Amino acid sequence: MITLAERAPNRRVNEERKLRQQAIKMKVAAPGIVQAFDAKEQTVTVQLAIREKRVHDDGREEWVNIPPLVDVPVVFPRAGGYVLTFPVKAGDECLVIFGDNCMDAWWQSGGIQNQIDCRRHDLSDGYAILGPWSQPRTVKGYSTGSVQLRNESGSAYVEISGSSINIVGSVINIKGGKVNINE
Repeated sequence: MITLAERAPNRRVNEERKLRQQAIKMKVAAPGIVQAFDAKEQTVTVQLAIREKRVHDDGREEWVNIPPLVDVPVVFPRAGGYVLTFPVKAGDECLVIFGDNCMDAWWQSGGIQNQIDCRRHDLSDGYAILGPWSQPRTVKGYSTGSVQLRNESGSAYVEISGSSINIVGSVINIKGGKVNINE
């Protein structure tokens, strides 16, 4: 006969495994790498950059890639009738955040919507925030004394530094109506 003392450690281990599996299933945020960008839908396909540890029923663990996430809406600064857009490309790094609730109805229709499904922190409810980067991709020549809208190499930029605005590039085009320069 098996005593209670002999059973308890297994029960504890099993409960710990169950809790760990539940925690692994909850998604909050993870770095990702863009695989493809759909400019019309403004979504990306993203491969999460962190592997997940899977624990099998027998206690065996293995590291696995999470399958690519598809149709992930991109997040750009946007308000007041203005939006800052970027030419997103494969290889760009991002941060994928996972919503508290199913976003499908809101994403398709806008406004305030009921949830189509009662899932929480699910892989299918991610938003890709473009911009975060890993150490191998740090910005070279980062300006610590001005605000810049620039290319990664630093060869072209618009900069605000104090009360000065600088425009730098090999070709500068000004199109449209008048250009007023007031002294």
